[in-house]
Parts: sequence; C-alpha cells; structure tokens
Amino acid sequence: MKLRRLSSLADAESSEAGFGTGSVALAGGTEVVPLLRDGLLAADTLVDVRAVVPGGISAYDGGVRIGAGTTLAELEHADASLGLPEVLVEACRLSASPQIRNMGTIAGNLLQATRCWYWRLGHGCWLAGGEKCLARDGRSDEHAVFGNSRCASAHPSDPAAALLALGASVRTSRRELPVADLYRLPTDDDRSVTALEPGELILEIDVPRPDASAYLKAMDRKRYAFALVGVAAVRSGDDVRVALAAVAPVPWLLESPDGDAVGFGDATPLPGSAYKIELAQALVRRAKDAIAPAG
Repeated sequence: MKLRRLSSLADAESSEAGFGTGSVALAGGTEVVPLLRDGLLAADTLVDVRAVVPGGISAYDGGVRIGAGTTLAELEHADASLGLPEVLVEACRLSASPQIRNMGTIAGNLLQATRCWYWRLGHGCWLAGGEKCLARDGRSDEHAVFGNSRCASAHPSDPAAALLALGASVRTSRRELPVADLYRLPTDDDRSVTALEPGELILEIDVPRPDASAYLKAMDRKRYAFALVGVAAVRSGDDVRVALAAVAPVPWLLESPDGDAVGFGDATPLPGSAYKIELAQALVRRAKDAIAPAG
C-alpha cells in the first residue's frame, strides 16, 4: 500500500489523486485504519489530506466556523469565548475515549461507518451487497428504529446528530450543503449513506449559535461506548429542533420534538430494538427541559 500526500486542493481534484480508483483519504485515521485492518475497506493508496483540509475554530456574527480537520478534543476544549454550542461540545466529549478524541477529526466522525455487527463481521448483509438485512431475523438490540426498510444499521456519530439539530452546513471541495443533505438513506441502486461524490472532501462546517442546546446519551456502560440512543436538542427563540443518534442508518431529525408518541409515529423497530423508542422519548423530555427558557 502506498501513501500519497496532497499539497493543494487542485492536487486533490487531479486525476493523479485517484479517489474512487483504489485510493482512500486519510486524516486522523481513527476510522480508516480499523476499517482497513478488518478488511472492510480496500485501498491501494492512502491519500494524506491533512495539508489541504483546514483545522481550527473561528467565531463570526451569529455562528462558528470549524475546519474539517479539527479534532474532537479541540472542539471539546474550545475557548468559551468562541461560543461553540454546548450540544456539540458535549457530543464530542461523549463520542469516544480521550485517545480517539485527540486524533479523530470532526469530518471523519461525520463519515463514520456503521457499527452493525452483521456488516462488520462480513456476513454478507444487505448493506454489504447481500439480499437482505440480517438483523430482521437475528439479534437487533443495537439497530435502527427509523428508516430501516432496507437496512437496520444505526449511524454511530454523536456530533452528527448535534450538527443536524443545529442546522449546520458543510463546505466541501465542490459545493456547500446542509448537514441534513450530507446524509441519505441507502437505496437498492446506491447503498451509501452520504451524498459525497468520489474524491469530494469536507473542508469546513458552519454552525449557527442557538439560544440553548443540550446533548444526552444512553450507553451500555458509563463511558466511551457508542450510543444506544443519543439526543441533541437545540432551541433558537421559540423553535426547538431535536435530532437523534443511533436510531437510523443516518442521523435522524424528529419531525416533532415532543417526548411522547408524537414524533415517533413513523418508527418501525425490530423486536430487539423496540426499547429504543421508550429510551429516546425519555431522553427527549429531559433534553427539552434542559433547554427550556428560565421561568
């Protein structure tokens, strides 16, 4: 396997970069390296993009701009004067162990692969090109309760749910788009869960600054575990937005942020994952209480 270092964005877009033809972008490596190790990702060349993907955090009127190469630890410990929304700070803090947070970038975290064990263990599930989602006839306690008609894998990113609730947008090497449009449910014709094209790099994330926000996460152990359910709640004036992690193949924005059955009417849990609805409802209520105006 070869390593190639990019020196400019023009270099990234050149045919020599070879994205989509056996080359894979590499920044922090906390996602790509394990996938390569486990045979879930194949590459002839690793393309080091750290020189062309910006890092750092800067404030502007009404929001914060984050370089895609910024680590989760840098976001977790960002200077309070920057006004980084609490929901994103907490989502980064809860996302992984300190070692991972110190290496993993925010862009890499947004592009995490599912933790579904059928896919990870090479069982030929639907997401891997097979004919059916194996969670439907097997163990499904960590699987999706929304958007799971074809694939019941659950998207693992905590910061993705936070950015979705915030109404953030991303700038790539080719365009600008809302975080909501960065993700897509897989189809028979295209089983990927993001809208990025081959070779397209996330460069920056623009994050509006809300009046209040909170992130809550239920795990099967106290620390450093992937979410069973994550809830990001954001309030701007009277408008409340709630997004969930680990309940769908993509980060999931609730149509209604109510913590009862409203907002969960389109859930289609598998037998093992039905508990996630009650868990999510409880976390949504707590998150909404946390961001409610004083008095």
